[in-house]
Amino acid sequence: MTATSTPEHHVPADLSDRIAYGLTRLLRFFADAFFARRYGHRAVVLETVAAVPGMVGGALQHLRSLRRLESDRGWIHILIEEAENERMHLMTFLEIARPSWIERVIVLVAQGVFWNFYFVLYLLSSRTAHRLVGYFEEEAVLSYTEYLAGVDDGTYRNVPAPRIAIDYWKLAPDATLRDVILAVRADEAGHRDVNHRLSDEIAAR
Repeated sequence: MTATSTPEHHVPADLSDRIAYGLTRLLRFFADAFFARRYGHRAVVLETVAAVPGMVGGALQHLRSLRRLESDRGWIHILIEEAENERMHLMTFLEIARPSWIERVIVLVAQGVFWNFYFVLYLLSSRTAHRLVGYFEEEAVLSYTEYLAGVDDGTYRNVPAPRIAIDYWKLAPDATLRDVILAVRADEAGHRDVNHRLSDEIAAR
């Protein structure tokens, strides 16, 4: 499956999908209400949560492989790499938008709550867990598309790209925020497609 940065949507097909989609829409509502159109701050806070699923899933797939004495089919590397990629999104946007003390508190609470929630969800239904991340990433693509539009119409300054972003994505030396958003959005689209695919593979077993 080739990842695209267009706002593609996986239509919920059953109860598992509808639960994942419903949770995603609920969290999107709260994110929109709190951050409004402060996309830099939204990115900083939400990327701290976005980096959790890959680490949880990777760890549980690692233990599953050991416990069952069987191959992980490459899932561990995919999920841990996803977690690291999301962490680099955070490190990048920290150079663009510094979080307030309220946002730092939200990060602490949200990460603690979401880690435990996702851990239990993955144990109960890894299929639903991956579908949830797929829907999260759909929303991320939409949010970064809106952020990009704001840069293009002058709502947000197209500041120079942070050095960490230039090095990580191998951007041009004169890269700007617009280039960073494009790179991050492409990453999110890739995570979207991978997690929907993993959910489909689990359903097909």
